[in-house]
Amino acid sequence: MRLLLVRHGQTPSNVDHLLDTAVPGADLSPLGREQAAALVDLLGDEGVGAISASTLVRTQQTAAPLATALGLPVAVDDGLREIEAGELEMRGDEASVHRYLEVVAAWLHGDLDVAQPGGEDGRAFFARFDAALAQAVERARAAGTGTLAVVSHGAAIRTWAGVRVRNLSAGFVIATGLLNTGVVALTGSPEDGWTCETWMGAAVDAEQAQAAGAGPAGEPAQEPGSVF
Repeated sequence: MRLLLVRHGQTPSNVDHLLDTAVPGADLSPLGREQAAALVDLLGDEGVGAISASTLVRTQQTAAPLATALGLPVAVDDGLREIEAGELEMRGDEASVHRYLEVVAAWLHGDLDVAQPGGEDGRAFFARFDAALAQAVERARAAGTGTLAVVSHGAAIRTWAGVRVRNLSAGFVIATGLLNTGVVALTGSPEDGWTCETWMGAAVDAEQAQAAGAGPAGEPAQEPGSVF
């Protein structure tokens, strides 16, 4: 199976650096809608035969142009939503963002018992994201396709990939951003594991990742010491 993990297009909350993780979340910005439309050219010839998205509206809006162009439905799964901010929801101050990132960094380094304030811990996040991806793969198999596109969220994609993808690492996803509508291309299966082919179009060599640090949803960090 080829799995294309796609980050949603830009939202006003991205622009304002807000921890916007709850359903339904913000709509796409005008730029985000342009980014979503551009996915038709980017992925239209990749053989995508199934599309899934999270319950946040921005992922469904991002998936819509590609789904329309390919004549495919968009399966919506709550397990694909962003890592919960809990009590930090819709905050954008430095202390709140830093706390959110500290928890995500802990998960990336194996401490899954840490929880977001008033939110989920790492075990809950990986359990629901793993299950959602497995269900999406089963739908793709039932549709007879070998290529699945899943539209999700920056922190969720990067955190899951940093732990579950065999040739990625915590260091790679901490150092490497995922821009709006950036695509992470994987091959494999839930049963046999996953390998990353490309990250935003570039072949992956985790040991040589030299990108600058990045913020919670993939934007460049404001300081080199940012934890995610």
